[in-house]
Amino acid sequence: MAFLAALCVGFPLVFGLFIGRMDYAFVASLAGLVILYMPIYANFTNKMITLLLCSFGFMFCFGVGLLFSFDPILSAIAFGLLSAFVHWICVFYKVKPPRNFFFIMLASIASGTPFVAGKIPEKIGLIAIGTIITCLFALGYNLLVRTTTISQDTKEISKKLNKEEHYASYLEAAIIGFFMFLSMFIGYLFQLENPYWIPISCLAVMQGASTYQIWKRGLHRILGTITGIGLCWGILSVNMGITGICITIIVLQFIIEMLVTRHYALAVVFITPLTILLAEAAQRTGLSTNELITARLIDTAIGITIGAVGGWVVYNEQLKRRAIKEMSKITKYK
Repeated sequence: MAFLAALCVGFPLVFGLFIGRMDYAFVASLAGLVILYMPIYANFTNKMITLLLCSFGFMFCFGVGLLFSFDPILSAIAFGLLSAFVHWICVFYKVKPPRNFFFIMLASIASGTPFVAGKIPEKIGLIAIGTIITCLFALGYNLLVRTTTISQDTKEISKKLNKEEHYASYLEAAIIGFFMFLSMFIGYLFQLENPYWIPISCLAVMQGASTYQIWKRGLHRILGTITGIGLCWGILSVNMGITGICITIIVLQFIIEMLVTRHYALAVVFITPLTILLAEAAQRTGLSTNELITARLIDTAIGITIGAVGGWVVYNEQLKRRAIKEMSKITKYK
């Protein structure tokens, strides 16, 4: 899977080098991350259907981010609503890690893209091309490596949520949406240069499974991101050319897939430069290396702070029980 993920992200880059259109290649390469949603232990049909549905999700999220990027306020509101919707869908269908992360990441990157109406179909088309390439590689992989064992986790997808879980999913979605809106809005309010990294850092912290994990993941995110930004600074400081950048992205993706399930903090060291390289190259911001690194450090600090508060709200059992109780009363009254 690590090799497959690196192939899906790297092939558009190699093809872009061949045809001389790296602006297209970096956008299509972002779509290669959809391979991370393919279940390992499932039958052939479930694997491909899951991948196809997630591909449409990537296109939808990226498209919404682009469509509302013409106005900062509308963009932040649309991004918050979309984040709430994506989170609820992921909870309802019990999507496994990375859950809502890359859907919201694509929407965040698109929201920070300068609005050019004529370019929107083209950019969504590039994401579509990237997902098609990924699905073709996944098809070949699944034909060669036939995994027929279906895990209990896969079977549980078909189970319906009970009434209390429904209320909890609505509540979590609303909280996630609000904090995604807040993180994006703060970036626009302080007129930060392309503040897509604030919601990404915020969401990464909020994805813990408990309050303890929120703070633990926040600490991991701080240490890993600072180290990763230092690594990114080193990569960008070396004049390796566009070919070297493409090779670096492929290697980083491979390393991340080898590490992310084993040691999150160590994986973040490599996730940070990978995301920055892909996003900045796709948007062609033109910032110098020092300006870019400084901007991402500021964004990370703001995002982690907001994410820690948001995570505490999401996993505060007392607040959650009270909110679910009130929602039950309203539903019963109606």
